[in-house]
Amino acid sequence: MKRTTRLGSAAGTLLLCAGLASKPALRAQNTAAAPTSAAAMVRFAFGGNVAQLPAQFDDNLVFVPVRVNQGQPSMFQLDTSAAVSSIDPARAAELGVANLRSPVLNLTDVDFSLAQLGSQTNNDFGPRLGRGYEGTIGNDMLSGAVIEIDYGRQTVRLYDPASYHYKGAGKGFPLTMRDGMPAVRAKVDVAGRKSGEALFVINTALDVPLLISDRFANQRHFFSSHLKTVPLASGELGVGGKAVLGRVEYFEIGPYQIQAPLAAFAEGPLPGDDSQIAGEIGGGMLRRFTVTLDYASHLAYFDGNSEIHADDHEDMSGISIAATGPGWRTLEVVQVRPGSPGADAGVQKGDLIEGVDDEAAADISVTSARELFRNVGHRYKLLINRDGKTMTINVTMHRAL
Repeated sequence: MKRTTRLGSAAGTLLLCAGLASKPALRAQNTAAAPTSAAAMVRFAFGGNVAQLPAQFDDNLVFVPVRVNQGQPSMFQLDTSAAVSSIDPARAAELGVANLRSPVLNLTDVDFSLAQLGSQTNNDFGPRLGRGYEGTIGNDMLSGAVIEIDYGRQTVRLYDPASYHYKGAGKGFPLTMRDGMPAVRAKVDVAGRKSGEALFVINTALDVPLLISDRFANQRHFFSSHLKTVPLASGELGVGGKAVLGRVEYFEIGPYQIQAPLAAFAEGPLPGDDSQIAGEIGGGMLRRFTVTLDYASHLAYFDGNSEIHADDHEDMSGISIAATGPGWRTLEVVQVRPGSPGADAGVQKGDLIEGVDDEAAADISVTSARELFRNVGHRYKLLINRDGKTMTINVTMHRAL
């Protein structure tokens, strides 16, 4: 399906800042290093049945410390779209982990025994998140426990499924496994075209609120309603291929109706190409809830938090940045959208941002800088290094969608 008719004028051109998603390409691990997705054996410490993990939340993505065979801790990303857990091979070498067969992964107060730990690199991870990729917790581990992700309080808990009983105030939904990923039924309305209930994968490693499959969008004729969209760069979402960004009328899951969330529309098949999957629910949507996944009972629970009706903000600068240099502390401009506030102010590809409003860029993470660029109407003073020369450029943020 051609999209040129709905991309229209120059005003309909946007390169969203890198980092909408930062997941490794784990969904279809077909390499020799990839293990099968056999469920892990789980043992809670001290004969208990619950463990609270010291999680880190970074731009709606979740990281927890993991030790392999009682070694030094690494920060693994929680990825419900990954069939198997894996470690970065360079990190494994650094830790002295030579054999990935039959490892025990030690989390706080709970151990997971795997038949094998995968080996996977992710070269896009550092530039997007400003931190080195170390590993992934996939569904081979998650299926062995009930996991509760409280995005509001930024906590993660694991429960023994044998003794678990949900006690929250949220709504329960049947949980379906599709292509090794958990999915729930939800609705989306795009410019007055209601989808009816459809299956959406829960993808904790996707930062954009929603990702809509090309097949589903075409079946529902979403783009005949003159939906305003702006293009994303190829590979921007970490799922391969091109996509465009727009706003849907609402997303509805059970009693929760989210008004005008951002949604990315894939311009090709999603990995797995499951005709029953309408799209994916990412961290930008999950941040509004406490999400509990009970794989053993085939149930998911969503409980809205204080962010349930918060607005979604897209990039309003037109400046796409990546983390580079030692420790990922250098902010480099990798692309500037023509006609955007950044381009009008004179920002150029290859510029190094050395400061934002008198704060040194070395003290600002790449994800924090992107968050600043989502503040509509704000005027930022950027200290720019261009070919060894320093200059100041003022950029005022404007809404693109």
